[in-house]
Amino acid sequence: MYARIVRFTDVDPERIATLLGDVSEREGPPEGVPSAGVQFMHDAEQRTAVVVQLFETVEDMSAGEAVLSQMDPSETPGTRASVDRCEIKAEMHA
Repeated sequence: MYARIVRFTDVDPERIATLLGDVSEREGPPEGVPSAGVQFMHDAEQRTAVVVQLFETVEDMSAGEAVLSQMDPSETPGTRASVDRCEIKAEMHA
């Protein structure tokens, strides 16, 4: 499993609410993004957000990134500060 982790700054809480509403109305990821899941985290006090996009293979992550990198900045929660591409080595839940 692979994860693309995107960190945003200058995040408006109202913008997050709008984006999450839009996402919940969709029937899956954007067209062309072979995602296995997504997680949204928001720190309203610091006005930051982290989006973790999950992919089954590195090829899926690369294909998804090609689509996601073409997104209009107005479709994101704030200013993109960083993007990490990781292989998930371990996962633990309580």
